[in-house]
Amino acid sequence: MAVASDLERRGLAIVATNLRVGRLELDVVAKDGDTIVVVEVRTRGPTAWQTGMESIARVKAKRVRAAGEKLWRQRFLRDPTVNRMRFDVAVVTFDPNGIPTIEYARGVL
Repeated sequence: MAVASDLERRGLAIVATNLRVGRLELDVVAKDGDTIVVVEVRTRGPTAWQTGMESIARVKAKRVRAAGEKLWRQRFLRDPTVNRMRFDVAVVTFDPNGIPTIEYARGVL
């Protein structure tokens, strides 16, 4: 996954990808120091009508946050190495030749 590799280059440690939390799924969960980072990944081709950031509806953002909060309670609440959680978005855009570009926004959900 291009986003996981990009996050590792940024110094984050990947905890999980495509993680099921109840009926919901988190695209990427990573650790950035003492912060758990939940990353929603959006993919767009060269002919997309809207950007990846525009494609995140309020309902989707609420679901991602709810899944992240449930994960926090189940797995990280009592972990002494973790102090907070952040919700980021990674948008992968493919050019006509299929080459990906990743746009990354911290703390936007």
